[in-house]
Amino acid sequence: MRRVGWHIVCLTLLAVLLYPIVWLVSMSFKPTEEILSSLSLLPKRFVFGNYTDALAGSGGVSAWQFFANSVIVSVLAVVGNLVACTLAAYAFARLQFRLRKVLFAVMLATIMLPAHVVLIPQYTIFNELGMVDTFWPLALPKFLATDAFFIFLIVQFMRGLPDELADAARIDGCGPIRTFGYVVLPLSRPALVTTGIFTFIWTWNDFLSQLIYLSTPAKYTLPLALRLYIDQTSETSYGAMFAMSVLTLLPIGLFFLVFQRMLVQGVTTSGMGGA
Repeated sequence: MRRVGWHIVCLTLLAVLLYPIVWLVSMSFKPTEEILSSLSLLPKRFVFGNYTDALAGSGGVSAWQFFANSVIVSVLAVVGNLVACTLAAYAFARLQFRLRKVLFAVMLATIMLPAHVVLIPQYTIFNELGMVDTFWPLALPKFLATDAFFIFLIVQFMRGLPDELADAARIDGCGPIRTFGYVVLPLSRPALVTTGIFTFIWTWNDFLSQLIYLSTPAKYTLPLALRLYIDQTSETSYGAMFAMSVLTLLPIGLFFLVFQRMLVQGVTTSGMGGA
């Protein structure tokens, strides 16, 4: 009975957590007048045209263009974080140089710095460089190792690797670069996968940064494109907006399902490496 009761509690909590997603999917099949007038979870009349309207796009731009823009920004962010954060983490975890501890402490301090504090200085810099209304402000900082959280994550993992492996590589004639490429990098795969997954999800769902730097509808990503379905031509297309929201969530769900095992392994082993 105790086991049955525990399963009932877990299923109840699962239903509560999944209810918003079920509600969103249900709203995407309702006509606009029913969305505004009915609180029923199941539609009285299924309208598949909402997805057709969503894929047709808005503001003269197709939904596929919004999707392509999100893919470009997210892929660039993932590549930038994997390259820059891995190199910075390797330096902090495995190399000895002056002021290493001081620089590492400063890097950790930036985690507690709110992003809104540096928003105006960053915008001013990119505006002077002529990069506003392009994808560069969203991707370029990733190639400069600005995400201290991921640097710390990879550092904790690399510190947990046995020193004997690096010593053996050094005896075989490998320098720091070859040791990084042949020993440390392959063994750091769980942490790298975790970094890539979180970077993709956070960039895909990012709204504020993309709202600040992108002003042309043809360059909008999916989070920004959802605004175009609200009060366009003096009428809000709620059905198409909910359908577009569902389509926006699908890549995130598929991405998580494919890399779920590696994500859990990366978070677990990174935490153990810092113990």
